[in-house]
Amino acid sequence: MQPVVYDLDGTLVSLPVDWGAARDDLAADLRGVGVDPGERDLWGLLELAETEGHRDRFEAVVGEHEREAAREAPALELVEELRAHPGPVGVCSLNSEAACRIALDRHGLDADAVVGRDSVGSYKPDPEPLLSTLSAMDVEGEAAVFVGDSERDRVTAERAGVPFRWVE
Repeated sequence: MQPVVYDLDGTLVSLPVDWGAARDDLAADLRGVGVDPGERDLWGLLELAETEGHRDRFEAVVGEHEREAAREAPALELVEELRAHPGPVGVCSLNSEAACRIALDRHGLDADAVVGRDSVGSYKPDPEPLLSTLSAMDVEGEAAVFVGDSERDRVTAERAGVPFRWVE
């Protein structure tokens, strides 16, 4: 059976994160260490935090919002596909690894590998997280499929040389 790697939010579960509140909390935190967040969106703040040497602050603030949401995240239809899949499965997400694991545990799901935004040195759409997921699964990229719900997921798969399937 073909190995499958799933994105998390919007694919397996729906994380009820208030992204606006996460952005505002992070902006306040960055202001507290002398960094002007300007009008950047959350992912712009991630880039700013990295540039300014405060990636750990991003992970602490935004990761907490994600972990809280993961504790109540409802399952989506593909959860049943993951449960029934006889081959290797992985999760590769732009969410924190801890939030991924909390959401998977909440629904009694097992994955052979879980890679989040904070698991490796880069994050989607860089191919490194997906390639790391496949490596942990001991699977070659072209043998697997990456299932996701966003253009970022599609681009990640393309850059990693992995076939992509949209969530239906």
